Parts: sequence; C-alpha cells; structure tokens
Amino acid sequence: MLSRLFFGPLCAIVAFLALTALPVATASAQSVLIPSPPQIAGSSYVLMDPLSGRVIMEDNSHERLPPASLTKMMTAYIVERELDEGRISMSDMVPISVNAWRTEGSRTFVQEGTEVSVEDLLRGVIIQSGNDASVALAEFVAGSEGAFVDIMNQQAELLGMNETSFANATGLPAPDHFSTARDLALLARAIINDYPENYPLYAEKHFTYNNIRQPNRNSLLWRDDSVDGLKTGHTEEAGYCLVASAKRNDTRLIAVVMGASSTAARAQEVQKMLNYGFRYYQTERLFSNGQELLEAKVWGGQSDQLSVGILEDVHVTIPRGSRDSLESVIELDTVIKAPVSVGDELGRVKVTLDGETVVDQPVLALSDVPEGGFFKRIWDAIKLFFVQLFE
Repeated sequence: MLSRLFFGPLCAIVAFLALTALPVATASAQSVLIPSPPQIAGSSYVLMDPLSGRVIMEDNSHERLPPASLTKMMTAYIVERELDEGRISMSDMVPISVNAWRTEGSRTFVQEGTEVSVEDLLRGVIIQSGNDASVALAEFVAGSEGAFVDIMNQQAELLGMNETSFANATGLPAPDHFSTARDLALLARAIINDYPENYPLYAEKHFTYNNIRQPNRNSLLWRDDSVDGLKTGHTEEAGYCLVASAKRNDTRLIAVVMGASSTAARAQEVQKMLNYGFRYYQTERLFSNGQELLEAKVWGGQSDQLSVGILEDVHVTIPRGSRDSLESVIELDTVIKAPVSVGDELGRVKVTLDGETVVDQPVLALSDVPEGGFFKRIWDAIKLFFVQLFE
C-alpha cells in the first residue's frame, strides 16, 4: 500500500527540496507555446539532451542504417574505457601491423612496422577518422579486430544500443553492420558523460601525424563556437552523417543526422536542430546527489526516523519559461520496517509538466536504520497494529 503525498507545485516547496528559489506557480499558469520542429533533410535524425536523456525531436530514429565512420565513436569509447580502468595508457606504444597499414579509406598514414602512441592513434581516430588508426587500436586492445568487434557489440548492449550491430572498428561497409540515430545519440551521451577528461579531443580542429596535417571533418567546429564534438561519417551506402554536440549556458544537446545529401547539408541540418533546441528548451537540475526530500517514520528500528531522498543528480529538459509549472508528487511506502539500508527503494518521486511525467525517480533510504532491540520491536508492533486498525 502506498501513501500519496501531494506537495503541489514544485516551486512551492523550494525550502523542502532545496531547489532554486522561484515564484510560486498558480493554477492560472499558462502553457509555453513552442512551434513545430524544423523539417530536416536526412534519412533519420534525433535531438537529445545528454543529461536528462530527453528526446526533443526525432524522425525515423529507430531505422537501422549503415553508420559509416560514426562507428569510430564506439572504437574511441572502448579505448577511453581501457584508459580509465588503467589497462592501457596514452603513452603506450602500439605496433602497426600490415593489416592496419593496408586498411583502405580515410587514413592517419601510420607506417607498417613502426610504433605509434595510443594518444596519437586516438587523435587519428577522432580527428582524422583514420581507418588505419582504428584497426591498430583494435588490435592493441583486443588482439585482433574481430575480437575487438565482439567487445564493441557487448558494449553496445550495455549502453542500451539495442538496434546496433558492429562488424568492424572502422565503419567500412559490411553485412550486419548497422545502427540507428537513437543508438548513436546514446553512444555520444556515454562519451560525454562517462569520460569527460577525454572529450576535449573531439573539439580539436587539426591533427598532424607523419608530417601530414588533416582537419577535423566536423565543419561546425569552425561555424559555431558552442559545438565541441563529435564525429562525421560518409560512405556511398550511408550518405553523409554527423553526430554533433554543443553547449550553451547550462544546457548541452546532441544532434544526429544520417543519410544527408552532402557535407554541407549534414552540417546545415544539425545546425537547424541545435538552434531549435537551444531556442525553445532548457535543462534544469531538480535534485542533487544525496539530497533529502523528507523524513519518514520507521517501525521496529534503533531510530524512529529515516532520511529519504535521491542518490544521484536528476535533470529535466523542459520548454523555456515552464519551470514554474512543474509539480511534484512523492509516493512513499505506508509502512517502513527496520532494518533499512542506504539505497533501499522506499517509493518514487514524480514530476509532471502540464500532465506529462518528466521525472519518475526512485526515492531511496539515505541512511541505515538497524533493527531495534526485542522490546522496541514488540512495542512498535503494538503501536503499528492500533495505527492500522484506526486507519
């Protein structure tokens, strides 16, 4: 059984939830008017906020399409994971095999029989879209490109990329090599959120290796100062693809377009999506890691009270100007009995905007409450019996 505690407009409980002070919303608060999203010329597209995961606009975002060199985002992500977990380092020297050296398509121009640092190869993958650098890193991490592909597919599953299948580390055309705009947005989100220390690599405009200077193929890095990544892709089969991210003020967005008609078109369509998203939406942090929402009654414990709240930051992406119209409801277990451990789920907090649920988050125990002694448990059981009897 749940007790439903309605707290009214979210901003009316500012002190209770420790949110930014805002005027109190009223019943007459008007809905914010937003125009329809712009028309986007591409096979599929999606615009997502990486903090909240909110999708602002999309079309055919679940259609399986060849991802071309957008594949290299997963190659780079796995290398970044290996770096983060200490299994490799940026200064490690990678032997360049004949297989890596001969890989066709875009190149970093590494030479067979030489050794290249992980750092240079990672820049070659991200900035130059080097197929040779991608294969060299795959072989270094997993022993072979085939084994690396197994890791890519396992990682895709862990990230919730359920409509993706990788067949190589480069994005060269191959059977059973596909992804979707939605899955690639999830991958970009993981790159940004999981390994922020490496994310600045995606904003670098040039990289020189073997005395050959190549530009980043993401032309938005030159056209829009708020854009700081991520990756382009192109094959005859895939068309022109782009995953880009930008941050303006406190809001970051990820835009993905697949199957555009040219390099100029993919940049133009992504720019349209970003401009729309930033103009009409904003991201707010509603709850902070470890924030207490209320104190709950505990039965049969060493303590009678328990701190209940959130154990991770909670963000929401909403139309600009609609913050005052948010309302929250906490649904809490009617009877909480000891023992209780930190992280135990005790209910949910739901935040709505104009009747639409924008946050549905578990409410967790923020502290431990061990079982009380024998007589404390007996006494609380008697009190609870009469409380439930009269209810």
